[in-house]
Amino acid sequence: MRWTEARQGVRVIKFRDILGRYESCEFNQMDAADLLGVSERTFRRWCQRFEEAGEAGLLDRRLGRASGKRVPVDREAEVEALYRTRYSGFTAKHFHEHLVRDHQFNWGYTWTKIFLQSKGLLEHAKRRGAHRRKRPRRPLPGMMLHQDGSRHEWLAGLDAMDLIVTLDDATSVIYSAFLVPEEGTASTFQALSEVFGRHGLPLSLYTDRGSHYFYTPEAGGAVDRKCPTQVGRALAHLGVEHIAAYSPQARGRSERMFHTLQDRLVKELALAAIGSVEAANRFIREAYIPAHNSRFAVPTEQEGSAFVAISGVDLNEILCVQEERQVGQDNTVVFHRLRLQIPPSPLRPHFVKCRVKVRQYQNGSHAVFFGPRCLARYDEHGALQAAGLAAAA
Repeated sequence: MRWTEARQGVRVIKFRDILGRYESCEFNQMDAADLLGVSERTFRRWCQRFEEAGEAGLLDRRLGRASGKRVPVDREAEVEALYRTRYSGFTAKHFHEHLVRDHQFNWGYTWTKIFLQSKGLLEHAKRRGAHRRKRPRRPLPGMMLHQDGSRHEWLAGLDAMDLIVTLDDATSVIYSAFLVPEEGTASTFQALSEVFGRHGLPLSLYTDRGSHYFYTPEAGGAVDRKCPTQVGRALAHLGVEHIAAYSPQARGRSERMFHTLQDRLVKELALAAIGSVEAANRFIREAYIPAHNSRFAVPTEQEGSAFVAISGVDLNEILCVQEERQVGQDNTVVFHRLRLQIPPSPLRPHFVKCRVKVRQYQNGSHAVFFGPRCLARYDEHGALQAAGLAAAA
């Protein structure tokens, strides 16, 4: 016997008992209705229906009828066909978002999940085990940024690449995300330039202990703050605290974000038929990040922002590779197999044996500095630029 039929039988038995006591004047209609858990008007209607049709009149008339909210059979077939042909592998939530947005589907997520499971297209979720207590979020955006890279086959037919993501701890908003062949100093400076230039300086940056972030004398050991990397030097110059994570669990917010991205972003790139890194980065920047932030961003605990404006600061001169060199006898500097010729300068006849600093910028160009003064600028091949001559003069 089904549960609905059992409930119907209990209701009939209870009504007949209450009706008999009512007819014997043990209590009035209001008391009888209270005992049945219905209104007085409903009790009178039930009495009339019982008098006209007996127990059959007390049956719920909705039983056996299709619900007005039921998904039509043709829409069920459409949903199944869409999942099999176009959205195969999508999670129920991700698939339902596309149904609502792109296919004018007006029914709920729960129905979508149960329907896919009933058709064998989606497995039931496994019960979650014990987990660590989540670290509280920062109360304001800009108090802490997370930056990390995830190596994955983001584009079908291409080798695995690194997705560099910079997100806010307070809101989980992604400020920057792009694909590069391999994570390193250059990708870090590119991401920081995008975020700092658009939003300002945060109070801190939280990263793993990758070799481009920190120097660790022993594998898996503590970082050596006395030997900063290029990234560490730039952050210290800007006054941004650099925090090192000592376990994957400590970077739980980033790890969970990458789990979502590896599921959703891969499918969105394939759905948009994107096959090149340039097109993928443009799609991520213009289409995916706004939609992702709209879907997953959380409100902040407090109003305001902890970002600090940096008007008048040239980030390109800070977020770059900077190394010290000694000028050779021929008034040149050797830097990564390039020989940079220092032009004549009004500062002194030559710079032989002087200690200078060479900067390599994100676009591949170079510059040589003697103290705070720029002696010359060069292109990515080491050729002296005209602007560099003017600066030296």
